[in-house]
Amino acid sequence: MARLVLDTNSLLQCISRRSKYHDLWLSLLDGRNELCVSTEILEEYAEILERKTSPKFAELALDVISNNPYTVFITPYYHFKLIVVDPDDDKFVDCAVASNARFIVTEDSHYDVLQNLEFPRVDVIKLDDIIQEI
Repeated sequence: MARLVLDTNSLLQCISRRSKYHDLWLSLLDGRNELCVSTEILEEYAEILERKTSPKFAELALDVISNNPYTVFITPYYHFKLIVVDPDDDKFVDCAVASNARFIVTEDSHYDVLQNLEFPRVDVIKLDDIIQEI
């Protein structure tokens, strides 16, 4: 079992049953992996899910995440401010560091800056690669 942080686009891509990445979502529900979230992340999930799907679907998805025994709720107390080109993405980095997550799952190139950092060490993985790991 690995602790993972999913950026919002990765969540959107794995939540659909028709997605080739759906096994990632299932792994978060059945305990093969743990999903690490903060209040800020949940708020962004809700906002984007409502916009991209529907308010009802967003509510159901957030209920599933919030009530899942394999969801780890994190309160980051330090903000590293590492994603200069898109500071809104920092919440995922802060959550990953605070939760000692194995990976941030993302397709976003903004996270490439993390590859060159020795501290804090945050590993990033793409959807295709995490599916291979599962």
